[in-house]
Amino acid sequence: MNKTELVNAIAEQANLSKVEAKAALDATIEAISNALAQGDKVALIGFGTFAVAEKAARTGINPRTKETINIAARKVVKFKPGAELGEKVK
Repeated sequence: MNKTELVNAIAEQANLSKVEAKAALDATIEAISNALAQGDKVALIGFGTFAVAEKAARTGINPRTKETINIAARKVVKFKPGAELGEKVK
């Protein structure tokens, strides 16, 4: 499912126009992105939790040259699905 299909599904299920559904989806994504950028955790009960995790610096290998390289520390977004989402997927 891509963004357009998701907007269509939201519009149908929430009885909104596609323009309103797209605005709601964009606002939701923006709010989640801003919270994660500030280091906050976003928990959507029944769906899951978005959080920022720190990945430590490490040594890797360039597969083309087999040369060892240093990979810098970085932050990544992690998602942990909630129990209800897990049950629906089964």
